[in-house]
Amino acid sequence: MSIGNSPEDDRPSIGRVLQQARIAAGLTVEEVSTSTRVRIPIVHAIEEDDFSRCGGDVYARGHIRTLARAVGTEPEPLVSQYDAEHGGRPAPTPAAPLFEAERIRSEPRRPNWTAAMVAAIVAVVGFVGFTFFKGGDEPSTAGQVAEGPTSDKITPKPASSKPVDPKPAPSDSAIAAAPQDKVTVKLSASQGKSWISAKDHNGRSLFDGTLQQGETKTFQDKERVDLVLGNAGSIELFVNGKKVEDQFQPGQVERLSYTKGDPEVG
Repeated sequence: MSIGNSPEDDRPSIGRVLQQARIAAGLTVEEVSTSTRVRIPIVHAIEEDDFSRCGGDVYARGHIRTLARAVGTEPEPLVSQYDAEHGGRPAPTPAAPLFEAERIRSEPRRPNWTAAMVAAIVAVVGFVGFTFFKGGDEPSTAGQVAEGPTSDKITPKPASSKPVDPKPAPSDSAIAAAPQDKVTVKLSASQGKSWISAKDHNGRSLFDGTLQQGETKTFQDKERVDLVLGNAGSIELFVNGKKVEDQFQPGQVERLSYTKGDPEVG
């Protein structure tokens, strides 16, 4: 009589899940390595369920989370699967020694209230004596104030009635007034997250990473902006203040390039 496998035995391995998610997102190992800063040999090893190159359980969990976010899958189930297959997380340090240290700490010294009271009495006596002698030497000026002329009363000037210029309302778009001497590209992840790579005309990286749903990035260059969109269907694209109406599909990888002028020029 044979016993069937449990559901945990039938689920795909961590490396298989990450590899399938990467392929579904249309990303290569090199692109994932560039966006996550995880070296290419380590990415290959993790997709083959070899975690010996990670340098320990802590680094392995971190790499799993980083790669999962880059390819658009949930990291926590994979980390839990890793813990179950590799002995779980280390036990937390007990807090008893910390409380013991607090218990045996010496009590603070009590303040010397006697000395404080003596100092306060001396200060009060000195202030009263100083006020008494000073009051006897100075003539009273109350009569002079009462007998003074009333014609010198200063009339305050009325406040200016000049209307205040209203502040301009903020623009609905961060690139509504795009400069004419530059190319301006705005990406908005309105339908989901997407891996993004943006470079200037010299090939220098402007951004390389994952754009989460609801996030927005804006890039400028004096000549050209080159883009790679890992999940193009989730992106709204604005070039030089105008929305690009191309119908990108979910999971589609698009390589685009835009220059100064209308989006059609790019």
